[in-house]
Formats: sequence, C-alpha cells, structure tokens
Amino acid sequence: MIIGIDPGLGGGIAVVGRMGNLIDAVNTPVFKIKGKTVLDIYAVAKLLAEYRLADRAVIEQVGAMPGQGVTSMFNFGFSTGVLHGALAALEIQIVQVTPQTWKKHMRLPADKDAARRLAKSLWPKATCFDRVKDDGVAEAALIARWSIETDKLTTPDFMR
Repeated sequence: MIIGIDPGLGGGIAVVGRMGNLIDAVNTPVFKIKGKTVLDIYAVAKLLAEYRLADRAVIEQVGAMPGQGVTSMFNFGFSTGVLHGALAALEIQIVQVTPQTWKKHMRLPADKDAARRLAKSLWPKATCFDRVKDDGVAEAALIARWSIETDKLTTPDFMR
C-alpha cells in the first residue's frame, strides 16, 4: 500500500494498493473551533495508524506561497508537520514529491478540477471525488498513483 497525502486543511489522504486499486480516500480530518477550521490531529493519527503497514507515504512537497497570510501559512506548516510527525512515529517511510513532478507525470494542468476528473476516470466507482471540495482527496490519490507508476523514492537517504 502507498499513502498519498495532499497536505493542508483542504487536502486529503488516500491509500492505494500496489496494483493501483483505491483502498481509502478521505478529506483531511478537520473540525471547527471558535469559527476556525483546525486539523483534527487525533483523527489523522488514528487514520494513519490503520495503514501503518504501508510501504511508504508520499507527501506533496510544499512551501510558502506568495500573497498567503502569515496565519494561514503557519496553519499550513503546522498541518504538514503533524502529518510528518505521525508518519515518523508509525515508522512509515516518508517520500516527498513536488507538485510539478507528479502533475507532469500524470499529465495534469494546474487546474485542481482536472485532478478530480482524472481520479474519477481511474476509479469510476469511487464517490470520494464527486464534490468540488474533493480536489485534495483526488490529488492525494493521484500522488499515491504517481509513486506506484514511477516507483521512485525522491527523498534523499538522509531524510528517511
């Protein structure tokens, strides 16, 4: 199994079998507190623990984006750090891939809806890609699929 992760509060977590079958795919677990959306770290940990026997987890390598506010960048970094920490605690190998790398391989434009359409065509029976807000789930599944298709470990040894 390969875990694919599109980090961030609007992202997703997907598990794909080595033959390309979709095992699980969900929006990143979040909840509201005082009107703000926050990462549900316990739900993330519980979900990832279910797949602790995965071959690896592939996380989209992200960085600061111009024009994004300080608070949202902090929250994004926090979420990404929680994912890395949970995977490390479960001793699941972490591989990072840039959006440019996996999207080029999957022949995807920058348009997030294209990821939903491609995911729906690859896994037509799955309902987890049906809503516009499911673009993060679709990207997570496609990231896992990229890893299976290329079978490359893009993270240097010193980061494993």
